[in-house]
Amino acid sequence: CPLIINYFWNLGFLLGVAILLQIISGIFLALHYTSDINSAYFSIFFIIREVYYGWCLRYFHSNGSSFVFLFVFLHLGRAMFYGSYFYNPNTWFSGIIIVFFLMGIAFMGYVLPLGQMSLWGVTVITNLLSAFPSLVEWLCGGYCIHNPTFKRFFVFHFLLPFLLCGFLLYHIFSLHFLSSNNPLRNSTNNKIAFFPFIISKDLYGKMLILYLYFLQVHFGFSSLSHPDNALEACALLTPLHIVPEWYFLCQYAMLKAVPNKNAGFIILFTSIFVLFYFMRSLSVSFYFIIFFTSRFNGFYLCFWFLLFFSFI
Repeated sequence: CPLIINYFWNLGFLLGVAILLQIISGIFLALHYTSDINSAYFSIFFIIREVYYGWCLRYFHSNGSSFVFLFVFLHLGRAMFYGSYFYNPNTWFSGIIIVFFLMGIAFMGYVLPLGQMSLWGVTVITNLLSAFPSLVEWLCGGYCIHNPTFKRFFVFHFLLPFLLCGFLLYHIFSLHFLSSNNPLRNSTNNKIAFFPFIISKDLYGKMLILYLYFLQVHFGFSSLSHPDNALEACALLTPLHIVPEWYFLCQYAMLKAVPNKNAGFIILFTSIFVLFYFMRSLSVSFYFIIFFTSRFNGFYLCFWFLLFFSFI
């Protein structure tokens, strides 16, 4: 590893630890959780009140998602600020795929407690897919959110993290294949061994993060969640404000800012897919070829322009 890297380079290790803790706590929670729509809400309270240290598992898992996305945003911000996509595009590509997986897993996990905000949150998001014929019925197993929807979300929420582990391994492999970036944004031969110098800093950061976990689980409980989600879901009572968890507020603001539902959906996904174009920043000529050369003429621009407005 480069000699001059700072503590921002420990965020990847901390993110991996947070994801691993989420998988382990999720496996133990899945042993007691019931995905049936009539008993999912009460199975959460059974875990909290009856299972030995079930309250610790439940709040560890629910608060752990906030820690995961905190590290994701910091890790992604560090990579963008220090230009890691210039140095190793493959690592950047696999990292964005991991972000997609984490967002999907977190959304499906937020639905499973079947609180008031969970039900109406998934109702809003699935209605965004109504622009595609029969997609809502195929995804939800019917014309509305019901029992098949929660069972499918539980299955995907349980299985996708194991597929995520494969992308994590590829991400780590592509990182160590060329070594890490550094604050000077260039390749350097001034390097030190990963063990014991870098791993000691990682373990020190892990102890600090576990201390924050301890404070949040034992004293914060569900302070990072919306209070309405502690209520049992009711299809006849709409919350005053349907808001997601804090790590999805950016995407929620995009949906709220655009009056048209389909246009907001396109802008939401564009804001995430645009991260892939950082890889193409290796050469500015890429954009010149797309917009000005005869091989990629104005026909393609008109096609994408008309396709965009057809959704609107």
